[in-house]
Amino acid sequence: MAPLIQEALADTPVVLLNGPRQAGKSTLAATYGDRGFRMLSLDDAATLASAREDPTGLVRSLDRAVIDEVQRAPELLLAIKQSVDNDRRPGRFLLTGSADLRLLPSVADSLAGRMEVLTLLPLAGCELDGAAGQWLECVFSGDIPMLPSGNRAIETGEALVERVLRGGYPEAVARSTVRRREAWLRQYAAALLSRDVRDIASIEKLEQMPRLLRALAQMAGQLTNLNPLAGQLLLDHKTAAKYVGVLEQLFLIRRIQPWGSNRLARIVKSPKLHFLDSGLLSHLRGADAVALKRDRTAFGPLLECYVVSELLKLASWSERDLQVLSYRDKDQREVDVVIENAAGQLIGVEIKAKASVQPRDFAGLHKLAELSGDQFIAGLVLYDGNETLPMGHGLWAVPLATLWRL
Repeated sequence: MAPLIQEALADTPVVLLNGPRQAGKSTLAATYGDRGFRMLSLDDAATLASAREDPTGLVRSLDRAVIDEVQRAPELLLAIKQSVDNDRRPGRFLLTGSADLRLLPSVADSLAGRMEVLTLLPLAGCELDGAAGQWLECVFSGDIPMLPSGNRAIETGEALVERVLRGGYPEAVARSTVRRREAWLRQYAAALLSRDVRDIASIEKLEQMPRLLRALAQMAGQLTNLNPLAGQLLLDHKTAAKYVGVLEQLFLIRRIQPWGSNRLARIVKSPKLHFLDSGLLSHLRGADAVALKRDRTAFGPLLECYVVSELLKLASWSERDLQVLSYRDKDQREVDVVIENAAGQLIGVEIKAKASVQPRDFAGLHKLAELSGDQFIAGLVLYDGNETLPMGHGLWAVPLATLWRL
């Protein structure tokens, strides 16, 4: 992510680095304190009061600055716009935000044409393993991922379960025991729901947010249907939708939109609900290695969350303009992930929590290939094995471990 920030600062007045709390934004932004940037954090009470009471005066005093947690004082954005319009030098402001400013109704101006937005999600598997993160580049270039001969038979079975349960938040990953990781995740979720929600939205029934988050955890990987959820929490549909939107703005969840085609009239248009960190999802579902060993079917939604999150991370720093989508039609044929580039070319990814694949595992990919025609690059079934195997007609069985080893 650091090279992307530096590239953006070289030709853009304002760069926003957003993403969930504790993903490493502040640590990364702090490195600019030695490069002539003044460092301001809106987690500091006095700085926050100044930003809210006199945003124009505060910004007027700045030449080049890092402003951390800018979502706490969205009033600053209009003042920054005015400052930038008077002085269009590139690299004037590096902002960080733990809420998606583009989705906040309190933001008065998007700074269109003046600001580049980058998203930093929790650590990807390739970052933890020191790999280059070239999985998507490889597939879109027509090279099917495979493990080097020296990397066979790694991180399958129980080791794969542990990777998924660990997730990617740096603080959680660094914890030495499962108990300590669980303690961090519990307090992380509680802090977000008690403080950050108040920062970005007016929530009348704040006490319902923990229940809502846990209920959504049970829906992970499924189509978003808020009607039964609203009834379960004694909320009307509009209020439930607002609360879900707040959790999405905080980068806890992501609704993955459906892929569409002019040749497809029977597409299911509801988005799929995913959590952006499999460790947090596992915590909310009460999953652990012992329980998953006893009931392997419970691992499927967690693994799907992990892979979708990994693909979102890889797409976020790709030089290609990529959309992460899903596919499902009314005949119940589906593909877990469809990744489409700006030219409309696409790959399909199915996720299987098993050590072998069957022809039926490729049914949705066959349909996707038929609908997309020449735009279809490849269809991959990611599975808990270590061999890349051709399955005919641009379809492949590919080890899950290639995601973090390339």
